[in-house]
Order: sequence, then C-alpha cells, then structure tokens
Amino acid sequence: MTYLLRSILLLVLLGLLTACDNPAGLNPLRPNDRILAFGDSLTVGTGADANTSYTAHLYRLIGRNIINAGIPGEVSADGARRLPGLLDTHKPHLVIIMHGGNDLLQKRDEQQLKDNLRRMYEAANQRRIQVVMIAVPRPGLIIQDAPVYKELATELNIPLLEGALTELMKNNAYKSDAVHLNSAGYEALARNIADFLKQKGAI
Repeated sequence: MTYLLRSILLLVLLGLLTACDNPAGLNPLRPNDRILAFGDSLTVGTGADANTSYTAHLYRLIGRNIINAGIPGEVSADGARRLPGLLDTHKPHLVIIMHGGNDLLQKRDEQQLKDNLRRMYEAANQRRIQVVMIAVPRPGLIIQDAPVYKELATELNIPLLEGALTELMKNNAYKSDAVHLNSAGYEALARNIADFLKQKGAI
C-alpha cells in the first residue's frame, strides 16, 4: 500500500512539474494548415528583403504555408481592429502575434497595449484559432521583454516565446538599424520560433 501511494504521489508530482514547464501546448499542424504571421515592420521583414524575412525563413524550416500580415508602423490599437478581418479571410490554423513594438517605441500606455493584445487573442480564440505570442522588448538602457507579454500569457495561458527577439536586439550583428533585424537576425528568430513550435507540439 505504501509503495502504491508513493507511486501515485510521484506521478502527481511529475504531472505538476510538466504542467509548470509547459503550461500551454499546441495542437499539431497538418501539412496544409495555414499560419498567419501578424505584426508590424518586424513581421514584414524591414531591414532585409522579402526572401529573408522571418516568415520566409520559417516557411523553409517547417514547410507550412505562412501568410505575412505585417504592416510597418502599425500600433496595437490598429492591429486589434485589423486582425478579425484577416482571420475571416484567411482562416488560419495558427496565428503568430508579434505586435506592440511601435507602442513601446512611442511610450504609449502599456495597459492599453495589454488590452489590445488581449483583443487580438480573443479574436482568434473566438474562432478556435490557436495563438502563439512573441514577447517584444521595451527600449531602454537595459533591453528586456516588456512585462505585459508575460502577464497576459500567464493570465490567458497563451504559448509565449520569451527572450528570443530581445536577445537578438541586444546584438548589433543581427540588426539592420536600432529597431530592426537584418537577414541573419530574421533567420535566427525563425529558428527560435520553429524550435518553440516543435517544443509546444505544433510541428
């Protein structure tokens, strides 16, 4: 009886540890499933050509159809209004949201940014579309992920890729200017995203 009790407790503990390590998994994507990459100039690939945007690199890495829906200079309020129409038009199976950089550069209210990101998530969730979010760094002397991404991901159980974009932005070898990546940076970002999708079970 003691052995059985110990075994049950061990299984419960392992389950809890696994849940803490991977709080938000993803359903596997089939070969023909579509991914919508949603964001601003970093999604478009400003600083590199169209063949070396992160979405182009990601397509080569995972072999899924990726729709690049980035608009340079867009702030999150405009993005939150734009996304529902794209979801209805393209009917993707997964949305990768990397948005909010312009809000942070313009020092807009971060609570409003969080609310707009929530609206983006809810637009996808209402349509039963999976969401991955990428944390965007807050500019400053010490570049780090803006806290709103972690806060929202924890609250809504959204798979969040933390630190990847921020670490690239700290390294001039991966940047075309102060706020954009170059082709090497976009390739590195795509590799991080591909690894994350595999870790979460999407690929």
